[in-house]
Parts: sequence; C-alpha cells; structure tokens
Amino acid sequence: MIPRYSRPEMAAIWTDEAKYRRWLDVEIAACEAWAELGQIPREAAEKIRRDAKFDIAKINEYLAITHHDVTAFLRSVADSLGEEGRYVHFGLTSSDVWDTATALQLRDASDILLADIDALLAVLERQARAHRDTLCVGRTHGVHAEPTTFGLKLAVWVDEMRRNRARLVAAREAVAVGAISGTVGTHASVPPKVEELVCAKLGLGIEAASTQVIQRDRHAQFVTTLAIIGASLEKFATEIRALQKTEVREAEEPFDEGQTGSSAMPHKRNPELCERITGLARVLRGYAVTAMENVALWHERDISHSSTERIVFPDATLVLDYMLNLFTGIMDRLRVYPEHMRENLERSYGLVFSQRVLLALIETGLSRQDAYAIVQRNAMRAWNERVPFLDLLLADPDVTSRISEAELRGLFDYGYYLKNIGATFERLGL
Repeated sequence: MIPRYSRPEMAAIWTDEAKYRRWLDVEIAACEAWAELGQIPREAAEKIRRDAKFDIAKINEYLAITHHDVTAFLRSVADSLGEEGRYVHFGLTSSDVWDTATALQLRDASDILLADIDALLAVLERQARAHRDTLCVGRTHGVHAEPTTFGLKLAVWVDEMRRNRARLVAAREAVAVGAISGTVGTHASVPPKVEELVCAKLGLGIEAASTQVIQRDRHAQFVTTLAIIGASLEKFATEIRALQKTEVREAEEPFDEGQTGSSAMPHKRNPELCERITGLARVLRGYAVTAMENVALWHERDISHSSTERIVFPDATLVLDYMLNLFTGIMDRLRVYPEHMRENLERSYGLVFSQRVLLALIETGLSRQDAYAIVQRNAMRAWNERVPFLDLLLADPDVTSRISEAELRGLFDYGYYLKNIGATFERLGL
C-alpha cells in the first residue's frame, strides 16, 4: 500500500524486518521444541535463541543467487551461528515457516483492526445517543417515505459495526493457526508434538490437518471479512455523501479552514473523504476475490497464492486500518443540521403522513383498496399542485365524512414516529 494510505503501527507489521523476525521466531520455537523432545542438545537451542540473527542486506545478496527467500534467510541466519546452526530448520519446510509466521502477522494486524473498530463504535454510539430524537425524513428509493431520526440511522450503523467486530474476531481465530507438519503435511520429518509445542510457544492454534500449507479458506474468510467491513464503511460514507448534497445538506463531513474543495471553484465543499472511503472499499472487494481464488491449489500445494498474498495481506489490512481511522474522524467531527432536516421533512407538503391517514380510514370500516385510492388521489394532487396534503384532505368529503377535522389534524404529528425509537436504543444498550 502506498504511504498515503498507510498508518505506522500497521505498516510496521509488514516490513521485511518484521517478516524475517517472525520467521526467526518460528525457527527458534522449533529448535526449542526439538530440544524439549531430546532430539537436539538443549545448549544448542539456547545458543540459537541467544545468538541467531539475520541481515537483510545479506538476505538480498543470497536471494539473487537462490531465488528463494526462505533459503536466503536461512543462509543469513547460519552466518550468525556456529555448528549449532545445522539444527535451524531441522525437519521443516518453507511453508511451515512462512505460513506460521504469516499467522502471527495476521493475528497482530487483527488486533489493530479490532481496536480501530472499538474506537469507531465509541464515536458512533455517542453520536447515535446525541441524535436519538433528531427528526429527519426517511427515504426509500431516494424518495420521502416517513419521518425517522438521525440517531436511528446511526443506531443501525452501530449494530452493523458490532456484527463486523464479531466477524473479525472469528476471522482472527481462523487465521491465527500454525502448521509445522513437514513435506505434504504427513509429519514424517517433524512429529506432531513439535507442532504442538511451537504453536503453544507462539500463542497460535494448530491446523489440525495440513497439506504442507495452511488451507487458504482460512485466509479467504479473513480477507472477505475485511471486505465486508469495508462495504459497511462505504454504505455509511455513501449516506453522508447523499446528505451533503447542496439541495439536501442535512449532514456533511468536516471541512477545515483553508481546505480546498475544488481547484477551480472556491465555494466547493466536496465530500472527498467519504468518496475516498468508497473508492478504497472497491479495492478491498478486489482483494477478497483474489483471496477466494487462492483457496484452490494443485494437489497438496503450489505457490500460485504466494505472489498474491505478498500484496493482499499487507494491503488489505493497511487499507482497512486507514479507512476505519478516517471514518472515525469523519463521524467524530460530523456536521449535523437538524434545522435543514426539518425543512426537508416539510418539503413534501405533509405527504409523509399518508400511511396514518390510510390506516385511520381503514379503521372507520373502509376497505384497504378504497381507502388507498382516496389517500393516493389527494397525495398525487398535493405533489403535482404543490399544496398542503392536509388542506386537500380537509376539503375532501370522502375523508371528512369519516374523520373529523380535529382527528385529521392530530394525525399530522411528528411525535408519533418517535414513540418507539427508545425500544431500539434499549435493545442496543444505547
């Protein structure tokens, strides 16, 4: 991922230095496991833990010769050791090291993302509570439907992000597994006990059945989970973009003094942060497709997945980390305009009360079809002629013969739509 969309803590997980450090962690843990089983001298394992190191410059030199990064790494480690170096990588395959180390990286990346989600949830919950009763129009198909509250919109987002958090916890568990199973996963060259000890030392679960590589359905679950979270952020950002339209202007993302919206039009306050989130969500969905393509490998293994994962794992975690933090900042400083919400609510001439009138007429004994026709007739006229819906109903004998003026006026009460909002907030603990 380019520096523009990379935050330091997440980026640090994916440096070459960090990768090789995790490889070395796996190799050291394996040596200690062998020593515990009495297969190599304990003193050798202790010396390996104390002295083993790598040199990235030397790795790159060896890589130019071997064209194999694990063997290049092992040569560099061997340079730092004496005779005991022969025990490093004993019985292991490159996949044992690579996949188990990657599990450590993905676990650590997950922990950052979970913290990001927690930070976003705190802001969303605060804003939802603050706007629980902030009246606005609900729209279906982009058209005025019935009144809702801005807080209820945000409560829906809270609930969705809580589900996303649960998804990520499950995905973290799925990828936080190691495999030290040797060639084609038979444990012929490295017994299951070594695998158990290594994974315990590293704080990982165990791939119960391996084909030399950890099965890529786990990684597909992880990356698709990130893509789902990105899709949620895109959904939220798209709503803000729609609410920021000039003719709507019910809410807008922060815009700082001196900030440029358009290089040509100084008046512009473009929702470019939310648009950025929309674009990056598309990138994540592309990575999800790649991760699913990686599930099917030839027989026990191939390396068609390897080239893609060198891009997908770092970039997917980096981009979601960036998106979550960006959207948290947007929501923390979101500009909300309740007065514009009220103005927009009233722009459809009271038509948002049509269902209340419909139900009231049905309650007088009219069939639903007849009641619907009466209400729709007046509603279409209100819209086409731009006159108050209530005035037309008060002048329609088909309505006034069944509903009194006082009752009709009582139906046009915004408070009616707030009466059960609290129940949703109670369900969510808000």
